[in-house]
Amino acid sequence: MPVDPAFARFDMARLYDAFNHHGEDGDFYENFIKTPCRVLDIGCGTGSVTLRLANRGHTVTGVDPAQGMLQVARAKDRESKVEWVQAPAAEFTLPDRFDLAIMTGHVFQVFLDDAETLAALRNIRRHMVPGGRLILESRNPQDKAWQGWTREKTREQRVINGIGTVEVHYQIKDVEGEHVTFDAVFTIEATGETLVSESRLRFAPVETIRGLLSAAGFGEVELLGWWDGTPYSEDSPEIIAIARA
Repeated sequence: MPVDPAFARFDMARLYDAFNHHGEDGDFYENFIKTPCRVLDIGCGTGSVTLRLANRGHTVTGVDPAQGMLQVARAKDRESKVEWVQAPAAEFTLPDRFDLAIMTGHVFQVFLDDAETLAALRNIRRHMVPGGRLILESRNPQDKAWQGWTREKTREQRVINGIGTVEVHYQIKDVEGEHVTFDAVFTIEATGETLVSESRLRFAPVETIRGLLSAAGFGEVELLGWWDGTPYSEDSPEIIAIARA
């Protein structure tokens, strides 16, 4: 899993955490399994969904390669409910085997080619119990969500403790085949300082996602198109894949 250089820094990870919250998607993950189980959250970031699951009584391990993101996550985990592991998705090694693995916040899209994606999926599969489930999400390329990533449509302000008012907007830098490169631009009102985080995502088609899951050793795959359980169709905004180990 590539590390966004900005999110290796605590200050940038803190800004990301202030603006990125899980609504319907967070509810979906939190309520997916009713009874306590062992959960692996790959690309857990600042731990928003990770902690929701831990608070529901699950035994949760969060894995992320970015030190800054994990620093924010650990600060929120005041009761030390989660085991936090700093490692890329293809490289972590844990003694536990998990009933459920999740990749939230479209983290699946940070893997930019088949080889990189397969390495991550195979390692995740190796850490799962037979019959366990992996849930991953990817924006449907047919929906072309990036066309709405403009300053006019994404501009937002929040007041952050210790920093004051911060504005964020997104701007596209390049669209090439399956890959979209964009900036998240944060402006701190009190100082006028601007901090920029560049990201590159892969918008893989559903056929590619199915093929990669199969190649990684996963079996039956259920596809949803939205967080309310609507089945996937060509015009769905999301590709939510639920795969059996």
